[in-house]
Amino acid sequence: MASLDDIRTARLAKLDLLRERGMEPYPVTARPECDLATAASQFDELSKRKSVCIAGRVMALRGQGGAVFADFYDGTGKFQALLRKDAVPEDSFSLWKDAVDIGDFVEASGALSLTKQKEKTLQVGSWRMLAKTLRPLPEKWHGLLDVEERFRRRYLDLLMNEEVRRRFETRSRIVSAIRDFYTRAGYLEVETPRLQAVAGGATAEPFMTHYNALHLDLFLTIAQELYLKKLLIGGFNKVYEIGRKFRNEGIGVMHNPEFTMLESNEAYADAKSQRDFTERLFVHLASVIGKKEKIVYDGQEITIAAPFAVATFYDLLRRYARIANPESMGERELVLKAKELGIAVDAMKTKEKLLDAIYKKAVRAKLIQPTFIIEYPVEFNPFAKRTEGDPTLIDRFQLVIGGLELVNAFSELNNPLDQALRYEEQEKKRRSGEVESAPSDKEYLEAMEYGMPPNGGIGIGIDRLVMLFTDAKNIREVILFPTLRPR
Repeated sequence: MASLDDIRTARLAKLDLLRERGMEPYPVTARPECDLATAASQFDELSKRKSVCIAGRVMALRGQGGAVFADFYDGTGKFQALLRKDAVPEDSFSLWKDAVDIGDFVEASGALSLTKQKEKTLQVGSWRMLAKTLRPLPEKWHGLLDVEERFRRRYLDLLMNEEVRRRFETRSRIVSAIRDFYTRAGYLEVETPRLQAVAGGATAEPFMTHYNALHLDLFLTIAQELYLKKLLIGGFNKVYEIGRKFRNEGIGVMHNPEFTMLESNEAYADAKSQRDFTERLFVHLASVIGKKEKIVYDGQEITIAAPFAVATFYDLLRRYARIANPESMGERELVLKAKELGIAVDAMKTKEKLLDAIYKKAVRAKLIQPTFIIEYPVEFNPFAKRTEGDPTLIDRFQLVIGGLELVNAFSELNNPLDQALRYEEQEKKRRSGEVESAPSDKEYLEAMEYGMPPNGGIGIGIDRLVMLFTDAKNIREVILFPTLRPR
């Protein structure tokens, strides 16, 4: 078997041959009259013409002697071309045989007809090279076998694996459907800064960079929540943004340091109204991508239909973690319970960290059907309102489907005095070594003091959402170019 270097050398020689024969291997213009999907769908009409020009990548070559079949692919579909020695000038036929490889981009013109096997075919009368390839494509039936190489060379993964290509087409449809749903609900799409002086709006460790012109350290955004709420103060009642977020955390099947989030805020809404809105959104998305009410994720059939189940955070701990009194359980008892579940507790300095770890270990994977989790301890989020019935709880919900945490939402705190107290608690945690605690944002507090309407906020992880609807088990399968360690 020829080495990659040998193949590249041979193709460089073919490139020189094309130029020697007067054919530019990388011309400025291409002139296809239609894409390949149109050539197939409008075949009867186009076959009435004397000549039709198509273009695409050569994905297969067959035949010998005086005839060569080629399969063209252009991203919309495939189409067969037939080059016959007696139908083109001899030098054109010999140049094809000597210079065209699988992977090359070629333009061809000729009449459309059916073969004896009734296959739609272009009878090539003339052709020219559009882009000569210097490296061979992966072998058709095996593709890229190394998973990490698939992610590194996503362009080849997309080209050789139809399932992968369909997954990212579905992702695009999902994002478009979300935008349409929000627009029809009266929301305004906005853009907020990616470089921020304070990494606020969530509890996560940020990436830091330096802006030379202002001699200023800045952070890549971990959330856009605080900016969206400033827009509510400014009079926009419904706003949303779909954008990239950056969190300096580990890489795993559910985490990539660069990811896509939808965040929205609606004035005069609360967690209950946002639950209803979220439920309608998910039912709409299932319908748009053709799943109707049933999807399959990780071998489990899931029904995406209203109403979704609702359970409190503490009730789920009682049911699945077998903790009789999670509300009053002390830190020492929680440590023992966590160790019993096989959880490493050395880095967990607070009760809420322990409760969250126990939930993730004992509960989350069991929530297969759509489930809203409500009534979290107040320590779980510094920006959520306390419930009216119990100030130790916050009016927050998460949506879990198929064991995936997909949505985080709550009634947003709009009391600047309570917000200042919450920031003080977060600062205490930061001083004790919790780098993920939310930093105080004086400019945000100042904005709140001008008056913020009551509102509900929603955050949806787009990548995990696509995982659910495309049955992907690793977040890197739904991110076109995931973060990887350099070679």
